[in-house]
Amino acid sequence: MQLDEAAPVLAGLSEPIVVAKVNADKYRKLGSKYGVDGFPTLMLFIHGVPIEYTGSRKADQLVRNLKKFVAPDVSILESDTAIKNFVENAGTSFPMFLGFGLNESLITEYGRKYKKRAWFAVAKDFSEDIMVTYDFDKVPALVAIHPKYKEQSVSYGPFEGNFLEDFVRQSLLPLVVPINTETLRMLNDDERKVVLTIVEDDSDGNSTQLVQVLRSAANANRDLVFGYVGIRQWDEFVETFDVSKSSQLPKLLVWDRNEEYELVDGSERLEEGDQASQISQFLEGYRAGRTTKKKVSGPSFMGFLNSLVSMNSLYILIFVIALLAFTVYFAGQDDTPQPRRVHEE
Repeated sequence: MQLDEAAPVLAGLSEPIVVAKVNADKYRKLGSKYGVDGFPTLMLFIHGVPIEYTGSRKADQLVRNLKKFVAPDVSILESDTAIKNFVENAGTSFPMFLGFGLNESLITEYGRKYKKRAWFAVAKDFSEDIMVTYDFDKVPALVAIHPKYKEQSVSYGPFEGNFLEDFVRQSLLPLVVPINTETLRMLNDDERKVVLTIVEDDSDGNSTQLVQVLRSAANANRDLVFGYVGIRQWDEFVETFDVSKSSQLPKLLVWDRNEEYELVDGSERLEEGDQASQISQFLEGYRAGRTTKKKVSGPSFMGFLNSLVSMNSLYILIFVIALLAFTVYFAGQDDTPQPRRVHEE
């Protein structure tokens, strides 16, 4: 079992996480106390408060996610060594926010609010070498790092009102988001519209070069999310925008993350050549309102999310139906004579 594999790793952490198993079918009162109605269920007890764990149960991802759960909302770092250790231990799965010369009280609220999605820390003492490493030249500064995508950005404030949260919220996603089942869930918490680029294969060389161009556009248009998806990787999702394998690609559109999307007149696809200029023309046309609105032809954003979330429930339902069918079948094999009317029922 994946939990058995993760248990010794969790127990060996600097802040150990104890794993225990309970047969809630046998100890029903205990299961009922914590609202356990399905198996297996993982409950986290943080300072005695129970929280149901709904993330991945693969051993490596389980360790990664649980380390995040038990970490402080905001870590305080007192030296260059502490900064390096924090970044190393955080790994590459989550973005991180490092405050330099920043009062920790300013980001405590966001460290708590976005704890499941990012690491937060404030460095109290650091050298000029650290400033060079994280590319900031004055304080206070808040550095957002996406190790997985090798991206980094810096905010020098203002650190008040909505400005700080806007920076944190926008930096939770990479500049250009690869659209898949995981990132689609992340978009659920973002209110910005999505500039979606549809390509044939998101892993080929042309797409890699295009993503670099899109990054520049995304950096200058933070009020929008930029994403890309390959029809070869996820044709079911792409087809909702009336794109098939015979369509001319790459194609650009603006998606409201729900049931509508917009095509910019005269800029529906990218031609070979200066794609940066073509993307600029696309964005200019979108902001000028030279668009045609359309409805997605398949599930809405929430429809996709619900279909992803409900797959486990579907498997359980199929299992229950099969179990009932077997029960009814074997009950019908009983040798005790039954009245014909009851047998037919």
